[in-house]
Amino acid sequence: MRRLGTGIGWRPEIADAVEGMPGIDWVEVVAENVCPGHLPESLLRLRERGVTVVPHGVSLGLGGADRPDEGRLTALAERAEALGSPLVTEHIAFVRAGGALTASPPLEAGHLLPVPRTRDALDVLCENVRIAQEALPVPLALENIAALFSWPDEELTEGQFLSELVERTGVRLLIDVANLHTNHVNRGEDPAEALAALPVEAIAYVHVAGGFERDGVWHDSHAHPVPRPVLDVLSGLAARVAPPGVLLERDENFPAPGELERELDAIREAVAAGRGRAAGGTAVAGAVGAGAGGVGVLAPPLAGARERVAVAQTAVLSALVAGTPVPEGFDRVRMGVQARALAAKRAGVVAKVAPELPVILGAGYREAFLEYARQRPMHGGYRQDALDFAGHLLKLGWPGDAGTRRELREWWLDRSGPAPRKRGLVDRALRRRV
Repeated sequence: MRRLGTGIGWRPEIADAVEGMPGIDWVEVVAENVCPGHLPESLLRLRERGVTVVPHGVSLGLGGADRPDEGRLTALAERAEALGSPLVTEHIAFVRAGGALTASPPLEAGHLLPVPRTRDALDVLCENVRIAQEALPVPLALENIAALFSWPDEELTEGQFLSELVERTGVRLLIDVANLHTNHVNRGEDPAEALAALPVEAIAYVHVAGGFERDGVWHDSHAHPVPRPVLDVLSGLAARVAPPGVLLERDENFPAPGELERELDAIREAVAAGRGRAAGGTAVAGAVGAGAGGVGVLAPPLAGARERVAVAQTAVLSALVAGTPVPEGFDRVRMGVQARALAAKRAGVVAKVAPELPVILGAGYREAFLEYARQRPMHGGYRQDALDFAGHLLKLGWPGDAGTRRELREWWLDRSGPAPRKRGLVDRALRRRV
């Protein structure tokens, strides 16, 4: 039942800077990026100092049609226990579709996609949340996501959707004010109206992040400074509730530590300004752990809801990653923007999990990968995607240069088997390219 305070997203690239920052009460770590038995020394040192560490999952897909994967739930639970966390967080999103419910090939987005705000989707989400709550050793909080496109014929507003989710499951909320701003630009949703409809007593903590606007579309990049409109949304939230915790997210393009500290100061000032506007001390004070895991109104029987949600989500994801026609009622331009964003993210993440590929392929890596992504949906995670990409190029007889093609083949053979073929093979290839 303790408050979190002011925090920052822990990333390996800024680990040293985070350790040296004054006034950091807690950090959040991407759950899938840490191993319980081999926690980074930086996180261990922070914990020894009394800094709270919260694991933030990105791959459960609780808004998807399928029941939550037991292995992913177990992994998230293990990280919460290893880090001594007071809660874990995930997203209200779907990240995969297809499979048994639709008798179609499984598809992966590699990114968080919005669920339709319909009764069917809410019923499925509520059941999935209850399954997750039973499997986790600590309370669960769910984050509202940013979206580039809207679903047609939605039955509920975001506030109504979240309120009923909280009422039926007792789950807490992680409110991302940057995502509220994103949805304002991209979907015409008024942040003030969204805040007014939120069950603020359920807020566990708040995310703040930067982004950029291009051609009328806001991209939630987590790689740019926090803009004034996002800070204004934060102040508006703080005028209604004393946030138990506020956290700055930054995933790449990291600035100098001093700039990050100035952003944290701006966040503190925005919260203080909002609290100053709270009339007569009427704002609700939240606390981590309150109401965790409780169940309010029980959901009705799903009665085919999973199948209907599965069909809808599969059609959308197939249009985004497999080039099938955009379903009726969707904005084709926005769906095109989302499809390109998913392909670009795939290219970027594959370059991180298999850094040898951009080195071997040189300047042609990105164009080649984007061409591959337009034809081949991801179906087995990013590491498998890297192998599939390399194998695809080799089947096409590309690259044209025989030496480069040989290096790519050796890399693919070395990574495709149960164990590396030759120690140091990849290192030698990289040295030849440097």
